[in-house]
Amino acid sequence: MPGTVVISGASTGIGRATALRLAAAGFDVLAGVRREADAPQGTTPVALDVTDAAAIDALAQRIGDGQLAGLVNNAGIGVGGPVEHIPLGEWRRQFEVNLFGHVAMTRALLGALRAGGGRVVNIGSIGGRQALPLVSPYAASKFALRGFSDSLRVELHRQGVRVALIEPGAIATEIWRKADESFEEIDGELPPELAARYRRELDGARKASRRAARQATPADKVAAAVEHALTARRPRAHYLVGADARGQALIERLPAGARDRLLRLAFGI
Repeated sequence: MPGTVVISGASTGIGRATALRLAAAGFDVLAGVRREADAPQGTTPVALDVTDAAAIDALAQRIGDGQLAGLVNNAGIGVGGPVEHIPLGEWRRQFEVNLFGHVAMTRALLGALRAGGGRVVNIGSIGGRQALPLVSPYAASKFALRGFSDSLRVELHRQGVRVALIEPGAIATEIWRKADESFEEIDGELPPELAARYRRELDGARKASRRAARQATPADKVAAAVEHALTARRPRAHYLVGADARGQALIERLPAGARDRLLRLAFGI
């Protein structure tokens, strides 16, 4: 089935692993990157920022009346901290990248996907099922992406465009180093009163993040799920990737009180 696939956020992590895997499988991969030099080997670089309407329009014009086998909406960022401390501008930035950018990409390329009988694969997170403390902007954006994916899947079914959502747990990428740095920055930015108020939560989140990093699943496991979603005769609606993601999904089936007690125990709060 290989054809042309667009991947956003292809320079590092899950996006890079997916681009390499799909290129090896015979797909013509248009790798969305900020700098051409960052494009994975064997792919065609495309200058892309999913918050830049002009860049998305340029990509759509480049594809024109061509056919797309797939769109992998992967670009993402993580904003964290206590809700009362995070500026609304940061909430908006979180959603611009993790949700509205994917909506804009899907809208712009839907004609080519329809023409090619292509598929949309959204890279979500187990954070779109289990919202952890101090990462509410990120969790909210991933919950929203799950809603977008579920709605779109039914909406496009009759048109032959399949939609899948990948929900990874902790994946071995640079995100964990960035998360550690982010906690340090938050600690430094918080006024003393807030730092004292959230000390246990901040320390617990930092420990949980480091623990997750040590147990992280290789990024190619996510890439394999993306390849299945693009090529399987009957792709799944949701792909949980990683033992931790499956465990967290089970926790979310518990009554809210029991679920919250388990999370407080895990975070030492």
